[in-house]
Amino acid sequence: MSKKVAFITGITGQDGSYLVELLLRKKYEVHGMIRRSSSFNTARIDHLYHDPHDETSRLHLHYGDVTDSNTVYKLLEVIKPKEIYNLAAQSHVRVSFDLPEYTFNTVGMGTLRLLEAIRDLKLNSRFYQASSSEIFGSSPPPQNENTPFRPRSPYAIAKTMAHYVTVNYREAYGIFACNGIMFNHESPRRGETFLTRKVTKAIANILLGRQDKLFLGNLDAKRDWGFAPEYVKAMWMMLQQKKPDDFVISTGETHSVREFVELSFNLVGLNWKRYVKIDPRYFRPTEVNVLMGDYSKAKNVLRWEPKIKFKELVKIMLNSDLKQAGIKSRIS
Repeated sequence: MSKKVAFITGITGQDGSYLVELLLRKKYEVHGMIRRSSSFNTARIDHLYHDPHDETSRLHLHYGDVTDSNTVYKLLEVIKPKEIYNLAAQSHVRVSFDLPEYTFNTVGMGTLRLLEAIRDLKLNSRFYQASSSEIFGSSPPPQNENTPFRPRSPYAIAKTMAHYVTVNYREAYGIFACNGIMFNHESPRRGETFLTRKVTKAIANILLGRQDKLFLGNLDAKRDWGFAPEYVKAMWMMLQQKKPDDFVISTGETHSVREFVELSFNLVGLNWKRYVKIDPRYFRPTEVNVLMGDYSKAKNVLRWEPKIKFKELVKIMLNSDLKQAGIKSRIS
């Protein structure tokens, strides 16, 4: 049996950290590409990464960036992975309006660089592209694999490009390439600038007296929120199929930002209206009002379906931030 070798871009992010845990449990040798920084940015995977000179270690980190085609090419040429997971991105939708060129370079062109390296090196690699529900934009719910793409942000437009590039390289060059159209998925490892984590982190700070206001944008936007560890399992399952294809991964439910906020505050006995203030700076120039995925295809083909839904997800995230803050939680 040939050695199972995987290559992950974006390995230090939320999804990357859960994915590397999954792959290591499945006895993969995992290589991850990380950006050089003046500060440590590997906190989510530090518990997995030990002595880089340990020959028994199955996790190896390499400096690189999807904006640098030369590094991408060299790493893939040496590693020759069986599976490639492209999770790298400038992934903040609101920020993409301020950094459109950088967003396109990382999300759109980054995907192209990886696929072109696979093609040029003639690698027998299976490729996973992290597509996004944001590509559906203003298309009415429920959204599935046949729903028209109507992106409403530079991030969504870049993800649409990456999605179609992946389809094109699959059809034109026979590369085993899949798009996972992921709806919002959260966890205690979610970045603190993202809405859900921003809310649960703020509640812990409010209870400690460190914060008295939480500034948010559009409370009426509705999203389909799932649990990140379940979603990375779906990524892996896509690359184990006989044929490459694209799949929507979601919960099939939609909830407003207001619902997320209200539930989170209620769980600790606080009235959210006393603390939440609306800040116009957090509104997007073009908003996506409702996202709700139809994961029927994933259920039928991959035999995948979500187990953790909205209320349990909120509790998991809130309990984690309360624990990190040293607050004994009674939420169950």
